[in-house]
Amino acid sequence: MTETLASQTVTQVARPIRSVLIANRGEIACRVIDTLRRLGIRSIAVYSDADSTARHVREADVAVRIGPAAATQSYLDIDAVVRAAVQTGADAVHPGYGFLSENQKFASALADADIVFIGPPAQAIATMGDKITARAAVTERDVPVVPGLSRPGLTDDDLIAAAPEIGFPVLIKPSAGGGGKGMHRVEDPDDLADALARARREASSAFGDDALFLEHFVDTPRHIEVQILADDHGNVVHLGERECSLQRRHQKVIEEAPSALLDAATRARIGTAACDAARSVGYTGAGTVEFIVSAHRPDEFFFMEMNTRLQVEHPVTEMVTGVDLVEQQIRVARGERLSLTQDDIVLTGHAIEARVYAEDPANGFLPTGGRIEVLVHPDVTAGNGIRVDSAMLPGLVVGSDYDPMLAKVIAHGSDRAEALERLDQALAHTRVLGVVTNIDFCRHVLAQPAVVAADLDTALLDRLVVDYAVGPPVPESLVLAALDRVGTRDRGDVWQSAVGWRVGGRVPVVSRFVSNGTHYTVGIDVEHADEHTITGRARVEREVDPTHGDRAPGWSADIAYRPVRQSGDRTARLIVDGVSQSWSSARVGDNWWVAGPHGTWQLELARPRLDEAADENAGEIVAPMPGTVVAVPAADGQQIAAGSPVVVVEAMKMEHSLSAPLAGVVSVAVRVGDRVSAGQALAHVQEEN
Repeated sequence: MTETLASQTVTQVARPIRSVLIANRGEIACRVIDTLRRLGIRSIAVYSDADSTARHVREADVAVRIGPAAATQSYLDIDAVVRAAVQTGADAVHPGYGFLSENQKFASALADADIVFIGPPAQAIATMGDKITARAAVTERDVPVVPGLSRPGLTDDDLIAAAPEIGFPVLIKPSAGGGGKGMHRVEDPDDLADALARARREASSAFGDDALFLEHFVDTPRHIEVQILADDHGNVVHLGERECSLQRRHQKVIEEAPSALLDAATRARIGTAACDAARSVGYTGAGTVEFIVSAHRPDEFFFMEMNTRLQVEHPVTEMVTGVDLVEQQIRVARGERLSLTQDDIVLTGHAIEARVYAEDPANGFLPTGGRIEVLVHPDVTAGNGIRVDSAMLPGLVVGSDYDPMLAKVIAHGSDRAEALERLDQALAHTRVLGVVTNIDFCRHVLAQPAVVAADLDTALLDRLVVDYAVGPPVPESLVLAALDRVGTRDRGDVWQSAVGWRVGGRVPVVSRFVSNGTHYTVGIDVEHADEHTITGRARVEREVDPTHGDRAPGWSADIAYRPVRQSGDRTARLIVDGVSQSWSSARVGDNWWVAGPHGTWQLELARPRLDEAADENAGEIVAPMPGTVVAVPAADGQQIAAGSPVVVVEAMKMEHSLSAPLAGVVSVAVRVGDRVSAGQALAHVQEEN
C-alpha cells in the first residue's frame, strides 16, 4: 500500500513544509495536488491567462495568475513564479516536469528566496543536464556508457576522425538536447559531415548550444529507465525499471513496469548502476536514470542520461511498488531520511500506461484542439486496477499554447497480459468528444502482435505508424448519430417533429453523413419515441455515387436508443438486435462526434446532393488545429498554382504550411498574428474556368 506521512513515526525535520506551490499545469499539477491534499498540505496553483478555468486551478487551495498565455511570459518566467511563491507564503515549490523542472537557475532563485525546491541540488541539475558532463560523471562511478566520444569543444573534424573507431552506425547527439531534436543516425561515413552540420544547426536553434558528441548506435535498442530515490543523508534506493521503448520520434507513448526483457540478475545490476549514477552527482529526491539496452543482448546496458525530476510515466512504478513518489519527494525535501531500504522495494504485478494526446494520428500526428463537449473517464473504483491522471474537464478549451498531453490512463494487473487487457478496456471507456485524440491509436498499438509478445524496440512505433489509418465508422456509430439527431428535435410540435404523425403512415427518417470522404445514408423507421426511449428499425447504406444516390448493399437491425445524461456526460445505451452497449455522442455544428466500444468517429452532416455536385468548397483552406498565423505567403487576389503555400499556422511550437488544393485566384481571410480555431476557414481558392 502507498505510504502516508501519518502512518510512520514522526521524525524531526529540518525544513517544515506546510504549503507547496506547484510551478506547472495540466495533469501533473492535478496529480501533485492529490498527494498534497492527502497529506494535509496547502496547495498553491499558478496559471496563465489560457488556464484561468483549468482543472488544476479549480482543485488547488489557492491560485495565482502569473502572466499571459505564452509560456515564456508565465510558466517559464522564473521571476513571476518565485514572486507568486513569496506572495502566497509557500514553504516549497514542486516543479512537476517540463517547464522549469530541470532549470538550475530556478532552483538557485528559490534558494535565494529561502523557499525549498522539491528536487535535487542545482549543481546536480547542471551536471546531468549536459550530456557530456553527465557521461563523465557516471564513468567515474564505473557506470557503463555507450562507446563514443564526448568532451567539451569537439569540432566536426574531431567527430569525423573518431567515428571509424567508435563503429558505424553512429548516433549524433546534442550535448544540451532532449526530445530527439538534433539527433541523427548515420550509417555511411560519407554522410557524416552533412549530418553533423545539420545537427549543429538544429541544436543551436532548439537549445542555443550547438555542442555535439558521438555514440555508437546500439542495434535494436530498447529504452529502459530506472526510478531512484535519494535523501540528504547518503541513502539511495531504486524502485525497479520501466520499459519506455514504444516511442514515436523519440517521444514516449506507451510505458510499462517492469520490463519483460530483464531477468532478476540484470534488474539488480541495472538498479545498482542507476544508484551509482545518482551518487556521482550527490543527487537527492526522485530521479530517473535512462539506459539503452540491445534487444539481442539484454544483459548489456549503457547509460544515456539522467532526468533530474519526476517522470511523466512515474505512475507505473507507483502501481507496482505501492510507493507515492510525490510524497517521497516531499519527505526528502523536508530533510527526512528515506524510510525505505532496498529490501523494502517489492515489484508486484505489472502496470502499463498510455498517454492521451490532443493529436491526430491519421493526419501525421498534427496537434489538434477545440472544446471538450463530452468527457467520459473509465471507472477507477478501488481495486479494479485502473488509474487516470487527467487535466480534462467537460467544456475545457484545448488550445495550442502548451504540450498536447491531456491525460494518462494506467492499468495494473497480476501479470502483463492482464494489464494489457485492462488498459485496452480502460481506453475504450475514455471518451473525449470535440477534440481529436490518439486514444484509438493507442488501442491499435496495444493490439499489435509484437507489443503483445513484448518484442519491442525504439523504432517499432514508427514502423507501425506507416500502416495506421482510421477505419470506416461501424454501423452502430452512424445509427447513434442519426438517432441523436432525431432525439434532439422538438417533439412538442408535431409539424416540426421527425417522428410525429403524417398522412399516409410512417415514413423513415433519413440522415446523410460523411466520414473520411465516404457518404452514408441512415434510415430510421421509428416505431415508438418518448423522452426515455426511441425504438424501431435502422438501415445503413454506403453511397457508391453520392451525386446520384447510388448505394452499396446495406446493414439493418432492430434498434433501441435510451439516452442517459448524468454529471454532464452525454451517454446512451444503444441496443442493436438485442445487444446493449454504451455509447457517447455530441453535436458540434453540423458534425456529430460518436464514441463507443469500437472507437471514436467524426460524422459530418452531408450537404444536399446538388450542393455537393457543385463542389463549392473544393478550394477552401481551413485550419487543421488551433494556432496562430505566423506567415501569409500568398497575397489576396493572387493567381497561384496548386500546392503553393498560402498560410502558415504555428501550433504547439511547430509550424504547419497550408497549401492551395487547386490552381486559381486566392482570397485570404486572415493576417499574421491572428489566432485561429480548428476548422476555421483561412482562405479560398477560386478555380478559373
